[in-house]
Amino acid sequence: MSMDDENQGSEIRDQGSIPAALAAAPLAYENPAFLNSADGRLIRIVAEYLEPLARFRREQIQDTVVFFGSARFRGREEADHALELLENTGSTRPAPSHEQPASAPEIAAGQATELQLKRAVAAVEMARYYEDARRLAGLLTAWAKRIPSRRHRFVVTSGGGPGIMEAANRGAHEAGGKTIGLNIRLPFEQAPNPYITPSLSFEFHYFFMRKLWFAYLSKALVVFPGGFGTLDEMFEILTLAQTRKLAKKITVVVYGSEYWKKVFNLEALVDTGAISPKDIELFQFADTPEQAFEILRRGLTENYLLAEAAAGTLEESEQMTPGEDLMAGWTVEDFLGPEMARTSK
Repeated sequence: MSMDDENQGSEIRDQGSIPAALAAAPLAYENPAFLNSADGRLIRIVAEYLEPLARFRREQIQDTVVFFGSARFRGREEADHALELLENTGSTRPAPSHEQPASAPEIAAGQATELQLKRAVAAVEMARYYEDARRLAGLLTAWAKRIPSRRHRFVVTSGGGPGIMEAANRGAHEAGGKTIGLNIRLPFEQAPNPYITPSLSFEFHYFFMRKLWFAYLSKALVVFPGGFGTLDEMFEILTLAQTRKLAKKITVVVYGSEYWKKVFNLEALVDTGAISPKDIELFQFADTPEQAFEILRRGLTENYLLAEAAAGTLEESEQMTPGEDLMAGWTVEDFLGPEMARTSK
C-alpha cells in the first residue's frame, strides 16, 4: 500500500469519529456575559423595575415619604455632636484631614485653616439636621403605624446611604416601622446604612430607575440640607408637580430655611418671570421636626386619608391570621402592584 493510500484511509477514519461531548449552552437568562453586555441592557432596566415591584408587593408597601439630604456627613455618638466629612457622596471613606471640620484643640492652637473653621461651624448645624431628620422620621412613622390599613402607609424612604439618609432610616427603625433604602452603585467603596429594613434594601445601577421609584410611591417629600444630588432630586419633583405630570398631590417640605435661602433665591426667578408666583406654593419651609411633621400630617390627611375615607377605601384595622388569603378583597390595581403615582398623559 502506498503512502498516499494510507493517509487517505486515516482521513476517512478521522471524519467518521465522534467529537467529544459538548457542554450544554447556558440559558439566556443565566448567561452573565449576555446579561452584562450592551445587548442585555433592556433586560437590566426592566429588572430594576420588576424586582423592586415584586418586593414592595410582597412587603405590602402602599406608599412612601421620601427624605433627601446630604450624604457627606455622618454623626458620631459623642456629646459634642462632632461630625466626620466623607470623601464623596455616599462613600464609606472619610475625606482628607485638611477637608475635615476643625476640632476644638486645633482651633485653640490656631492650627485650623479657614476652610476647616467654616466647616467646624457648619458641622454643628449638620449635626442638628441629622438629629432633626431622625426625630421627624420617628414622629411620622409612629403616626403612620396608627392608620388602619393592612398595607404599610407613608413608609420613610431614603437613598440608603449615610448622613441625613441614615438619620431618616434610623428614626423610622427606632419607631418600630419598616423603612426603605434605595441605594445606587457608585465607582467607589460604599455601603447601605444599617437601619434599613433588610427586605427593603435596594441597590440600583441606573440612576433613572432609582429616581422612578423615588417618585412612583411617594406622597410627600422632605428635603434637608444637601448638595448636588439633593438639589437634583428636589427640583425634579418640583418640576413634575409644576408641569402637572404627577396625577397626585405631593406635599414638599424644605427643611432648614436659613440654609436653603442662602443656597438659592427663588424670588429672583419670580421677579424675572422664569417661574410663576404660584410655583412658590409647591413647597413649604420648616425649621423644627414638629413643624415639619404637622405639615406632613395635614397634607397626607387632606390629600389622601380624608379622600379615602369618603370613598370608603380606608380599611378597618385588622390583624391577619397566617392562613388568611392575602389577595382576598383586592382589586386588579391592588394585585398589579402598590399604589403608585401615575403620570398624566
